[in-house]
Amino acid sequence: MQVQKASYFARKDDPVPVPAHKEALARCIDRLNESRVLAGARNPKIGKERNRWSYCQGYDWVMGFYSGQLWLAYQMTGNPALREAAQLRRPQFRAVLEDRKSRDHDIGFLFSLHSVADWQMTGDETARAMGLEAARALLGRFREEGGYIQAWTPVGPQDRDQARFANGRMIADTMQNLALLHWAYRETGITDFREVAMIHADTTRRHLVREDATSFHTFLFDPSTGEPLRGETHQGYSDDSCWARGQSWLIHGFANCYAVTGELEFLDCARAVADKAIELMGETSVPVWDFALPADGSHPVDSSAGAVMSAGMYLLADVTEGEESEKWRVHAHRLLDGLLESCDLTRVPGAEGLLAHGAAFVPAGRDDAMLPYGDYYFMEALMRSLGHRQFFW
Repeated sequence: MQVQKASYFARKDDPVPVPAHKEALARCIDRLNESRVLAGARNPKIGKERNRWSYCQGYDWVMGFYSGQLWLAYQMTGNPALREAAQLRRPQFRAVLEDRKSRDHDIGFLFSLHSVADWQMTGDETARAMGLEAARALLGRFREEGGYIQAWTPVGPQDRDQARFANGRMIADTMQNLALLHWAYRETGITDFREVAMIHADTTRRHLVREDATSFHTFLFDPSTGEPLRGETHQGYSDDSCWARGQSWLIHGFANCYAVTGELEFLDCARAVADKAIELMGETSVPVWDFALPADGSHPVDSSAGAVMSAGMYLLADVTEGEESEKWRVHAHRLLDGLLESCDLTRVPGAEGLLAHGAAFVPAGRDDAMLPYGDYYFMEALMRSLGHRQFFW
């Protein structure tokens, strides 16, 4: 079935549109119409000098985010060139499904924003079949003994260090990938999809979210017995710190789990991690890359964390009512306005992305860059701020 495209403007019963957000969204769409010509069939990976993109070489966990932006822009405008640009990438996503080493925990990021979006926007049956195939691959990563979806891929004898690191591990990012399982359940009625998504979310709530509502990036289980061992980090400052993008994944992920299941424990968890993020940010409007950094010195910010967090708080505003809804909307506005004030590239001639100052992987030296996931969530946050409700999660 083909879904009705959303109106460019908010509906009468939605919050009063913020003119600056409308204008920024229009600039994003203009930028995508420019960048799709430059990109061709390539998928942006990370920014390089002079605000230019470097591109993915084959499979990469970020390869779906540009498709997601193209589908959002198509939803807003109906421009067939944007649809064609997104569908041009289909062979690359088919290649992921045909390579078991590429089918990892992030397959939901790829196929929710490419194939599921295609199905929802055009009714293309091949896109639907690809989305369901990806959901089955994600389902197959579930570890019954610990109640979690295995993060990364233990690659075995050719890389023992990677196998030791990955085996028995879950991560915060996977909360965003659960949307693919919930979609597959709605499409097929097969309860395994929903059950695994619910179990993984509950395990995340109990083990990745600490008692004070900060979060671990990763958690390790005994791979044989499922016994919980310890929380760690991979991209944050330390095992005991709170990586900002991980906290943001959890806000958005738990809010979305509540939106599709109605389970109050997921809403309560989203509220807790969102409240904690607000507390940790203090007076700032763009998050630092980790909330536990030493007070001395200058630390990188992460515009991608701000974009994810803003979109997640708008989603929280959508699923709550009254004063609470307004509270989340106020904080989501603050985050979005922080991005517009200090990270917006849509006014910079020649820039190929939308946001500056993204922190991809600070311990590896990849910070202060354009990031395709930051750009996607920036667009989603702008649309949510204007009252739009139709997304691919």
